[in-house]
Amino acid sequence: MSKRVLTTESGAPVADNQNSATAGVGGPILLQDQHLLEKLARFNRERIPERVVHARGSGAYGFFEVTDDVTGFTKAAFLSEVGKKTETFIRFSTVADSLGGADAVRDPRGFALKFYTEEGNYDLVGNNTPVFFIKDPIKFPDFIHSQKRDPFTGKQEADNVWDFWAHAPEATHQITWLMGDRGIPASYRHMNGYGSHTYQWTNEAGEAFFVKYHFKTNQGIRSLSADQAAELVGKDANSHQTDLLQAIERGVNPSWTLYVQVMPAAEAAEYRFNPFDLTKVWPHSDYPLQRVGRLVLDRNPENVFAEVEQAAFSPNNFVPGIGPSPDKMLQGRLFAYADAHRYRLGVNHTLLPVNAPKATTAQNYGRDGFMATRNGSRHDKNYEPNSYQGPAQTDAALSAPLAIHGWTGTHEAPAHTKDDDFFQAGELYRLMSEDEKKRLVANIAGGLSQVSREDVIEKNLAHFAAADADYGKRVAEAVRALRED
Repeated sequence: MSKRVLTTESGAPVADNQNSATAGVGGPILLQDQHLLEKLARFNRERIPERVVHARGSGAYGFFEVTDDVTGFTKAAFLSEVGKKTETFIRFSTVADSLGGADAVRDPRGFALKFYTEEGNYDLVGNNTPVFFIKDPIKFPDFIHSQKRDPFTGKQEADNVWDFWAHAPEATHQITWLMGDRGIPASYRHMNGYGSHTYQWTNEAGEAFFVKYHFKTNQGIRSLSADQAAELVGKDANSHQTDLLQAIERGVNPSWTLYVQVMPAAEAAEYRFNPFDLTKVWPHSDYPLQRVGRLVLDRNPENVFAEVEQAAFSPNNFVPGIGPSPDKMLQGRLFAYADAHRYRLGVNHTLLPVNAPKATTAQNYGRDGFMATRNGSRHDKNYEPNSYQGPAQTDAALSAPLAIHGWTGTHEAPAHTKDDDFFQAGELYRLMSEDEKKRLVANIAGGLSQVSREDVIEKNLAHFAAADADYGKRVAEAVRALRED
């Protein structure tokens, strides 16, 4: 069987792919060697800017199947009947490190899921923790700068990490999660996923509910100690990627069961915690988990760059029956995620196969820009309204309207009766076993003891003490012991 003909980008056949054209035998290379210039120019442009956060990731395709009736809460078509299946793509990731970082590190894990529904793509972006470090997006760039490599030393600095946290007491809850036993998942398969933010569901009758998503792993929770993680990084820096790839290739398809907490919209104003504060959870005793369906991953990408690195998720990709809440961090991300992809991938990134709708067709008046491949024909207009049968609005809102009142300005988040920065962190600490507490304290002290400024250490110790007196006392003793060594 004859091989296919190798061609240039323009389709011309390549005569020699082993030797550059030169001015005589052993002479200098000729500028006219179009094939050489094309190969080198393309090679120089093979990489795109990595994500500022969530740079290192792995992905897989699968499906979501509805197992329980939730039509009383949402009119979303892909959740409309038990047994219905929707194709999905998921991207797992670490948050702080670069594309060249290791997998088995102490860091939150991204859990971004794309549902290819018949009403358009629905993107749900979350983490493997139900809370986050901050509650207002204006602090996000500063937070990430403090966790990334220092501009002078070129490496992550304990001074920067803990100095920011010293000035962000609301981070105490997430720090307790991160420094606890679940801070280093053994693999992507063995961790939960959370929408983290509060979202809105709307049913056919127009009734609104606020929801939180919980994806519970069916493989069981497995995590690594700091020593186990350090050993694994030395053996395989790509450990999570290796595990996910090989599991699916073997037919051991990982799965998660999706549950939601549902709060009638009318209850939000008087709830004891601010339900839109990303640093808080809703206790299950207040709003129990209700099962929705199962997520199964059953196919690996054929090309990591095309399907994982170019995958673009944005929380503003909603479908009818699902919408935003007043969660300030979510509101900021509605802009920031899509804007990041326009920068990294271009304005037409939604046309890439991994990002394009699969169960429907996108129809709009977007035209031109880099890599435009869907500009229409001579008969298609690029404006609306028009008289030429172009796509038109439905006049049907995707979700219920949010009531607002008050004056414009820069406001702190409204406080509810049980709101403070420490109560839930203390509750989490008190749920831990004695061994879990010891490991948590050791993990915190290992980093905090490296801080050079005593005032920064003292501010952080005060946060842990405010969460729980025993918590603060143990961390203080552990830090003191390490600094005296």
